[in-house]
Amino acid sequence: MELLFLGTGSGVPSKGRNVSAVALQLLEERGTTWLFDCGEATQHQILHTPVRPGRIEKIFITHLHGDHLFGLPGLLGSRSFQGGDTPLTVYGPAGIRSFVETVLSVSGTRIKYGLDVVEIKEGLVFEDEQFVVTAKLLDHGMPSYGFRIVEKDLPGTLLVDKLRALGIRPGPIYQQIKLGHTVMLDDGTVIDGREFVGPPKKGRKLAILGDTRYCDASVELAEEVDVLVHEATFSANEAHLAHDYYHSTTVQAAEVAKRAGAKQLILTHISSRYQGKMCDQLVEEAKTIFPNVAIASDLASFPIPKRSAE
Repeated sequence: MELLFLGTGSGVPSKGRNVSAVALQLLEERGTTWLFDCGEATQHQILHTPVRPGRIEKIFITHLHGDHLFGLPGLLGSRSFQGGDTPLTVYGPAGIRSFVETVLSVSGTRIKYGLDVVEIKEGLVFEDEQFVVTAKLLDHGMPSYGFRIVEKDLPGTLLVDKLRALGIRPGPIYQQIKLGHTVMLDDGTVIDGREFVGPPKKGRKLAILGDTRYCDASVELAEEVDVLVHEATFSANEAHLAHDYYHSTTVQAAEVAKRAGAKQLILTHISSRYQGKMCDQLVEEAKTIFPNVAIASDLASFPIPKRSAE
C-alpha cells in the first residue's frame, strides 16, 4: 500500500505543482489503484509514474471544483483508448453523474469498459471483504467530502514450525488451517486450525480529505489513522484567508491530526504563493502542534507499512 501524489497544488496548476490528485496504490493487496480527485492534466502526471490507467479500479471525487475534477474526462477516455477493459467506478457528490455523462456525450467519447458513476452521501460508500470506505461532509464553499479508508484485519501468520512438529507437511491442508478450519489428518486426528495461526494483523487506516475549513468531521474521519492527508492551502499567519475561502492552514491541519490521534500527517493542496524554502516553513508550523508531518510534492510517494499483530 502506497500513496503517490500526482498533484499537490491548489486552484490552478503552477510550475512546481499540478492540481489535486493522489493515487492509492493497492498492487499487493488487490492489483489495482484507487484515485482520489482528478485535477487537470492528471493523466499527464501519470505518465511519469508506475500507475497504469488500466489498473485504476475506483476514482473518488471529493467535490466538484474544477481543480479536483477537470482531468476526469481525459483520463476516462484515454483509459479506453489504451485498452483498459476492466470495470471502473467513479464516486462523487451529486452532479458527478451529469458531468460525466454530458462530457462523454458532447465529445463523442465511447468507453469500452464498464463505467459506473455513483453519487454519494454521508456514510458507507464502499465495502468488500478487504476494505471499507466511508465519507463525511466537510466545511467548504460547496459540498466537499472526506474519505476514511479502512483495511479489514488480515489473518495471522501460519505457525509452520508448530505444524511441522506434529508431522504435518506442507500442502493444501495448510490453507485450510490458516483459514481457521477444523481439519482431520490422515491418522484421524482432528485439529483446530485456530490454534495454529498467530494473532490477526490489524488493517491500516487512512483519511483523505477534500477542501475544508477546520471542522469536527475531519477529526472523526481521521480517528487513529495511520496517515491523514489534509489540505494546507495557507500558512498559519493567513488564517483569515483560509476562513474566507473555506480552506485550512498548516496549524489547523495539525490540530485535526492531534485531536484524531493520527500517526502521520501529510500536507497537500498548497497555494502557489509558497515556493522553495517557504514550504519547509509550512512543515515547521505544523510541527509546533503535531510532530510527524510531511509536505507532499508532485510525484512523491509514501509507503504505508503493514501493522504488526496485536
